[in-house]
Amino acid sequence: MALILSIETSTTNCSVSLSKQGETFAVLEDNSKEYSHAERLHVYIERLLDENNVTASQLDAIAVSKGPGSYTGLRIGVSAAKGLCFALDKPLISVSTLEALAHQVHLENGAIVPMLDARRMEVYSAVFDSNYNEIRQVEAQILEADSFVEYLEKGAVYFVGNGVEKTKTIINHTNAHFVDDSLPSAKEMGQIAYNKYKKSDTEDVAYFEPYYLKDFIALKPKSKK
Repeated sequence: MALILSIETSTTNCSVSLSKQGETFAVLEDNSKEYSHAERLHVYIERLLDENNVTASQLDAIAVSKGPGSYTGLRIGVSAAKGLCFALDKPLISVSTLEALAHQVHLENGAIVPMLDARRMEVYSAVFDSNYNEIRQVEAQILEADSFVEYLEKGAVYFVGNGVEKTKTIINHTNAHFVDDSLPSAKEMGQIAYNKYKKSDTEDVAYFEPYYLKDFIALKPKSKK
């Protein structure tokens, strides 16, 4: 039986969960609207374990959201996960923040675009099909009226994450659907982490670093008429 602790700190939501065989059975999280992970994360981990009568030594692996997302938030989450792995001699599993976010949307057909807010009109995004297969890898992009048009022309596209608010103001396609008030959470990390655990798809604890994805594509200057 694989018992995995998952840690998600890529946004303002400080979130931890426990899962068995990929099924999440306990979650503790708080979106304080400010980055309070440094004060709360270790407290939440200890509380989650205590409330579920789990000792740290019983864990089979530690999973952490690897990004993209907040530079500081990701570093805090990864540092905590690595510290636990070193202390407990447990494997480290990294989970794509946007892949886990996509799992908040359930549909039979169409595409899912998880997106995280960046500066100005920029977002971090990826595109997944209804089976959560990545059909466009993670990018940092500036939103424009024709962003994601190749997917919107084919069918329903569900946008999820804290990049949705700015996206609503730019994309008005009839096939665009927006999931409000969603942030990455450790709730959705359990199954992904378990799938990687079964394949021994783990990270080198000493050298693993978060996926910051800092670079943005530049807007082309408008041609003068």
